[in-house]
Amino acid sequence: MDGLVSISSNFLYLAFVLYLAATFFFGGTIRSKNSTSSQTWVSRVAIGLTILGFLASVVYFILRWIASGHAPVSNLFEFTTFFGMMLVLAFIVMYFIYRLNILGLFVLPVALLIIAYASMFPTELSPLVPSLKSHWLYIHVTTVSLGEAVLAVSFAAGLIYLIKEVDQSYRSKRTTWLEIIIYSLYATLGFVVISSIFSATDYNATFEVTNESGVSTLEYHLPAITGPADGTLVTTDRMEPWFDTPGWMNGAEAPRKFNTLLWSFAVGLVFYLITRLILRKRIAAAIQPYLRKVNSDLVDEISYRAVAIGFPIFTLGGLIFAMIWAQEAWNRYWGWDPKEVWALITWFFYAAFLHLRLSQGWHGEKSAWLAVVGFAIIMFNLIAVNLVLAGLHSYA
Repeated sequence: MDGLVSISSNFLYLAFVLYLAATFFFGGTIRSKNSTSSQTWVSRVAIGLTILGFLASVVYFILRWIASGHAPVSNLFEFTTFFGMMLVLAFIVMYFIYRLNILGLFVLPVALLIIAYASMFPTELSPLVPSLKSHWLYIHVTTVSLGEAVLAVSFAAGLIYLIKEVDQSYRSKRTTWLEIIIYSLYATLGFVVISSIFSATDYNATFEVTNESGVSTLEYHLPAITGPADGTLVTTDRMEPWFDTPGWMNGAEAPRKFNTLLWSFAVGLVFYLITRLILRKRIAAAIQPYLRKVNSDLVDEISYRAVAIGFPIFTLGGLIFAMIWAQEAWNRYWGWDPKEVWALITWFFYAAFLHLRLSQGWHGEKSAWLAVVGFAIIMFNLIAVNLVLAGLHSYA
């Protein structure tokens, strides 16, 4: 089985490389006379590499399923990797409908970041906890991932629209928010980089934590910016924490996860500032000239269609199937677990998106902002809720 896991990991790595190469080829289509045409050899190579990358990720998925004996969507590494796969699949479908090359230049980097983010979590196979031993594991998790992946395409299209249409000649609230969105992508990159660096050095710091149940230990794999309340660092020659983790962050692992989040924001900020120094302008302003030939109405249409498709899929997976499984596993359809709450918030947000779009005429820039904010909620659920807030889904 270890051999199968190793081979499956190689296929995932191959998929990552192919997506990266496809991103560069999609970048080569920017200077094409017709930015929506897929007839050039460059765009054909780009989408061909994307499809090959997706097929490689499917092989990874199948081999890992065989090795584990269950669908590989049971922990953060597997779920996030599957989410990246579904994002590429959603892009491929949208590409063949709309033939918009620039969409690949925005979607594939997000998929790369998601897969790289997934690789920072433990990749070892582990047996399913009792509550996961159900066919609803496959049904619920896969539909949630597919729904969120299609909604992520809406984000990419919305971001293209905003970068093209927002006036970058002067600083405003709109340009500031646009830069914050771009910085959030840098923060994800920061997590990948800082985790990789300290993982390579096998960094470890142990805290002894005193609580109501006695004394326990907590392992840190990054230097402690924030430490556990009532915790003592027992590993010598390690950085002492600057402050304690806020008490409202429940869960034994919350201090370590919050520390990881702070490192991600800090390293992402460094990368963002370096990019700004190199470009000597806002990042969106530097990208904008390359989007002049993009059809804004087409991008707006893609953003809306992605929500129209992704929302009902997410409704099935994130609410209906989730509640059925919750009744089977925990004897209740609904609780106020953080994951459930944020799934409901996500659902309400995209329901409001469709209402405002169809009934109130929120097209163009307003719709694009909603698409971007919606994806921010999805990523908050994936990253912050999983890394910081404890709940019944913490086993993932």
